[in-house]
Amino acid sequence: MKPDGLAETDPAAAPASGAARIIALTNQKGGVGKTTTAINLGAALAQAHKRVLLIDLDPQGNASTGLGIGAQQRAISIYHALTEGRPIAEIVRQCGDLSLFVAPASTDLSGIDSELAGLPDRSQRLRTALRGAGKNLPMHCYDYIMVDCPPALNLLTVNALVAADTVLVPLQCEFFALDGLTQLLGTIRRVQAGLNPRLRVHGIVLTMYDRRNNLSAQVAEDVRLNLGNTVYQTIIPRNVRLSEAPSYALPGLLYDPACAGSQAYRALAGELLRRDAALIAA
Repeated sequence: MKPDGLAETDPAAAPASGAARIIALTNQKGGVGKTTTAINLGAALAQAHKRVLLIDLDPQGNASTGLGIGAQQRAISIYHALTEGRPIAEIVRQCGDLSLFVAPASTDLSGIDSELAGLPDRSQRLRTALRGAGKNLPMHCYDYIMVDCPPALNLLTVNALVAADTVLVPLQCEFFALDGLTQLLGTIRRVQAGLNPRLRVHGIVLTMYDRRNNLSAQVAEDVRLNLGNTVYQTIIPRNVRLSEAPSYALPGLLYDPACAGSQAYRALAGELLRRDAALIAA
């Protein structure tokens, strides 16, 4: 049975022109706008005529819920692709009329570290699911695959980093914004050295910016001073309409296309596409 607001379609019916670019969205700190960014950036790329698969790798399943997939529709989820080798094509749901598809999460993911602990390929399960041979697998069906990671540097996050081409880090404009970022970048370097040498940092996105608060401007300045061009020019503002949208099971770009948050995510999608083209050409 299809979830309310979602259309069950065959994601291989209209394949993308080439292999998908895989972007892991991660920050081990919670509450930084990571899932909001995953949902709305995915929707903005879909509006830019890209086929996008959003993989919800967070046991909380907020990305799935925010796009209208209730718990009862998650009997088959990304958990089964990681533990049983279930084809991802059997899992995905389409978000409305957008070319945005979702591979939902379930609470079963919370125990996956112990379930996979003894397996030699435990850190490569997602890559195997995405990068297998055959034109009907996700790598050949989408332009972008975005992975919404849990707020932790655990086995699920490592699986995302091993599978990904690039990493996008949402960073909240608050006093402790840079706390933990050093640890995350260290994890990325270790994955590059041992498991995924092609992995690159796509960029850092400043989120929850409050123009009425001098601290937000100071944090943004400090982050740019420390991280330079790694930081996107687009800044995502703190926006009530974006916060309301998940309760209606919609991306902010569909709930209120004209709000400041939606405009920012469309600008971020354009900047991502330009930056991605430069990374591919380099």
